[in-house]
Amino acid sequence: MYTEPADEAELDRAPHEGGGFWRRTIHALHEHWRQAVHAAHLDRSADAGNGRLARARDWIVRRIAESIAEQRTLWSLRSVTSASFVYPADLTESSATTLRRRLLAEASRHHGRWLVLNLVGVAVTAVLVLLPGPNLIGYYFAFRVVGHFLSWRGARQALDHVSWRPSAEPILSELGGLAHLPREERADRVEALSAQLGLPCLAAFFDRMATPAC
Repeated sequence: MYTEPADEAELDRAPHEGGGFWRRTIHALHEHWRQAVHAAHLDRSADAGNGRLARARDWIVRRIAESIAEQRTLWSLRSVTSASFVYPADLTESSATTLRRRLLAEASRHHGRWLVLNLVGVAVTAVLVLLPGPNLIGYYFAFRVVGHFLSWRGARQALDHVSWRPSAEPILSELGGLAHLPREERADRVEALSAQLGLPCLAAFFDRMATPAC
């Protein structure tokens, strides 16, 4: 399941709309994060020339960015009661609905389980605050706690309280048929289909799902 929440566009417009202090601060943090992700992906092709700490930093940034991208659909469902559900046209509405419920139920179990495990990680690494310097391990577990909690909340909301408006989309059927092709063969067509759907970030998400990162 995938969506591109509107708050991404709102953040991009923030400095032009004369927002308050907090809005400008959030926008600045958002920009710093995007720059860090961009730099981490650029450095990926030149890892051999970077030190171990730099490679480890870039790997962590990439993993967090991928985690955010994969979970933001669930995060965006936490506070909604009605949503559109667009599915490939080669599926029937009933089979697509069954698949949607199965994916959400699996997400609820998965994130609930990892929420508990990462809470244990936060508790165990809390002793590291006694050491000098930032508690990077503790921050990592704290980030995962927040992410899994928001995802679990979104999955439960989507299962129990969201009213879905289903519609079939032929473009998604074609997109699914490209998943078995090598990335270089499908890239241009995936980009074109993403543009037709009005989802500029879909191509990157599709690549992660069709060819999971090592």
